Amino acid sequence: MTHSSALFETNIKSLPLLHRGKVRDIYAVGADKLLIVQTDRLSAFDVILPTAVPGKGKLLTALSDFWFKKLAHVMPNHLTGIAPESVVAENEREQVRDRAFVIRRLKPLPIEVIVRGYVVGSGWKDYQQTGAICGIQLPAGLKLAEKLPCGAIFTPSTKAAAGAHDENISLAEVEKQLGKALTAKVSEKAIQLYTEAADYAAQRGIIIADTKFEFGLDDAGQLYLIDEVLTPDSSRFWPADQYQAGQNPPSFDKQFVRDWLEKQDWNKKAPAPELPDQILQQTMAKYQEALRLLT
Repeated sequence: MTHSSALFETNIKSLPLLHRGKVRDIYAVGADKLLIVQTDRLSAFDVILPTAVPGKGKLLTALSDFWFKKLAHVMPNHLTGIAPESVVAENEREQVRDRAFVIRRLKPLPIEVIVRGYVVGSGWKDYQQTGAICGIQLPAGLKLAEKLPCGAIFTPSTKAAAGAHDENISLAEVEKQLGKALTAKVSEKAIQLYTEAADYAAQRGIIIADTKFEFGLDDAGQLYLIDEVLTPDSSRFWPADQYQAGQNPPSFDKQFVRDWLEKQDWNKKAPAPELPDQILQQTMAKYQEALRLLT
């Protein structure tokens, strides 16, 4: 695995750079569109790691593209269908090929739209302390990673600034920010998107335990699905054949990376340690397996 083949950062001069996120580089395309490029950067514990995973950006782009098309009947998304190579200079096309979208410029909602079908992660911590997640009361006696008997729930969180952590918030908090009608629509659409995707994935041996969506609004107040969708970066994917309630199942994401980092002498602040090749290869293999099973 050559690290030279990984794209750590784009260098596109033909468009104005707006933002470099943990994984994505965002450029302006005129006043009403954006170019979003999925780099091969990897973040863990809210820190960008110095080692990129070759091909990860292309893989996540392919998976998002698959889900955007598959779920388009539930709600519209931000894709324009414009080829990314057509909006950059000729000598920059390689940087965007198979790893970028030209999207409509929309106003993102100020919350993280999270849907959970299983009790795990920060939801499990919430549940152990309060018997609820985001103020939604749940039956007593649920085990770690157990499927929620009531069906999927909408459990929003704040959008924390870089370096800070998102906090779970109640529906009442969201209603204060978005109003009752929009909150109800966000909740309904998010649960529908998750449920359809989870049912589909289950037929292919993958449990989608939870996921984070991003929604945005246009000037007319129409709601869109934006950002990335149902990737191992934004969701917890578990292999169904290794799932057992009461324990944390292995996942199709950066768990190898997190586990390795936990064993290092590192304070979870930048700079992070370089990743060994073996960890990179295991991580990439997991992402590839998820894409293969789903598509």
